[in-house]
Amino acid sequence: SQDKVSQCNLSLKKQRSRSIFSTLFCCFRDYNVESPSPNGTSVLPPLVEENGGLQKGDQMQVIPIPSPPAKYLLPEMTISDYGKKCVVIDLDETLVHSSFKPISNADFIVPVEIDGTIHQVYVLKRPHVDKFLQRMGDLFECVLFTASLAKYADPVADLLDRWGVFTARLFRESCVFHRGNYVKDLSRLGRELSKVVIVDNSPASYIFHPENAVPVQSWFDDMTDTELLDLIPFFEGLSREEEVYTMIHKLCNR
Repeated sequence: SQDKVSQCNLSLKKQRSRSIFSTLFCCFRDYNVESPSPNGTSVLPPLVEENGGLQKGDQMQVIPIPSPPAKYLLPEMTISDYGKKCVVIDLDETLVHSSFKPISNADFIVPVEIDGTIHQVYVLKRPHVDKFLQRMGDLFECVLFTASLAKYADPVADLLDRWGVFTARLFRESCVFHRGNYVKDLSRLGRELSKVVIVDNSPASYIFHPENAVPVQSWFDDMTDTELLDLIPFFEGLSREEEVYTMIHKLCNR
């Protein structure tokens, strides 16, 4: 009986630790998600391109198109970004990896208050993230969009983005909660969808606009990773295109 009680207490402690972590970040998500049902009652936008064509294949679906939001998530584009495409970039497991567990080689240690207690968050930068961000800032209007809480993500972004690459930062409250996932609805940004790209490790994040997504592998601690560096030539080419769909389609087919 004592063994069972001890196991139960250990299980509760593990669940609480995981609960705190998943509350702060957005790491424990179900990636096996489905597209919105054509006959569902969801008020979220459909998976369509601006010309009305579906994002995959030749299958035809009838999906009611909701009215545009009364207020967009992004402000008017600045003069310096006028004419550029908009790149929406995820934070956790795309640019950095964060943990409550102490990491000896952490790039940042960010104190975050949770339920009245200060927790130290240890942050590792993905290899080549500095070069990637600087080049993205040269070529695009860059927006940080994370499903994590602002009280964690904002100070991390302050330390990560030393060049002011991100013209806007969007956090969990800007996501749409759909079927247990925080979805980044690109139609709410206030930018022409044919000129918007999202870079994210989670397919659930861009489930409404997969045709606008450049998927990346989730990163945790592999210091030999070169994915961000390898993507720079692709984005240099994309910046010269009229729209994003053709090049993204070719990239995903590869």
